[in-house]
Amino acid sequence: MSLPAGGNTVATLAATVAGLDWQQPWLAPWRAEAPGLLAQLNAGQSVVGALNALNALNTHDGGSFEDTLLRAPVRFVAQSELPAGQAYEHFIFETRQVPTRDNLHDLFNGLCWLQFPQTKRRLNALQAEQIAVGGVLPTRGAVRDALTVFDENSALLMAPKPLWDALLARQWQRLFIELRPLWREARLVLFGHALLEKLAHPRKSITAHVYLGMPDISEMSGPGALESPGSLDRWVASDLSAAKLAGKPFAPLQVLGVPGWWADNENFSFYDDSDIFRPAKR
Repeated sequence: MSLPAGGNTVATLAATVAGLDWQQPWLAPWRAEAPGLLAQLNAGQSVVGALNALNALNTHDGGSFEDTLLRAPVRFVAQSELPAGQAYEHFIFETRQVPTRDNLHDLFNGLCWLQFPQTKRRLNALQAEQIAVGGVLPTRGAVRDALTVFDENSALLMAPKPLWDALLARQWQRLFIELRPLWREARLVLFGHALLEKLAHPRKSITAHVYLGMPDISEMSGPGALESPGSLDRWVASDLSAAKLAGKPFAPLQVLGVPGWWADNENFSFYDDSDIFRPAKR
């Protein structure tokens, strides 16, 4: 997709959003939002206005924003609301307001707040906890680095154990070719909003950080199944901790290598690129 030239105006952004292929699997969680979102932007609403409109499930006549039943426990506000010198994450934690610009990056961030409200709130609370302990330092530290990676570039994979084993060993031919039929039993959901922004221009090198805290798919049947967005959101939010994130619990996954996610990977020569599908370090 070719994005329109120009600045981050609402009109330019509306054209960008209209040009996205919402049938792509990575946009599936937000596909139902697309028509309403585009209508808001085409009407001249800012990203803040569009997200707040999508966030409201049940607006009471004559009521304030605070009287509205929300999907996400935050309000989106203009970037100018963030006081100079205050940390972005700390501001969100203290005010439950998310500073937002009129660009694709912040739009996807807002959509992730709507889809994963509990996980986003948990990430924000952990960031605020780290800031309270150590302040805002020139280097973030292991936990804040991992929190940022999760927020910006993570993916959630629910898959049979053989796929997990091949992923952790970086056995790409086995993962994507030999075990290809097993991908029918797997489910991949992208969480990182920067990752979603990159996929506005799909290219083979785009790599997600897969969170290693997810259970084997064989453990996810019955009442504990993570089949709905809400159950997945609750599970991830409850699993995240500073101690776990300090260990950088991620594995790389080339998103467009996933079977069914990109037509070019039907030709198995797609995986012969060793600059992208790199073997594990000895």
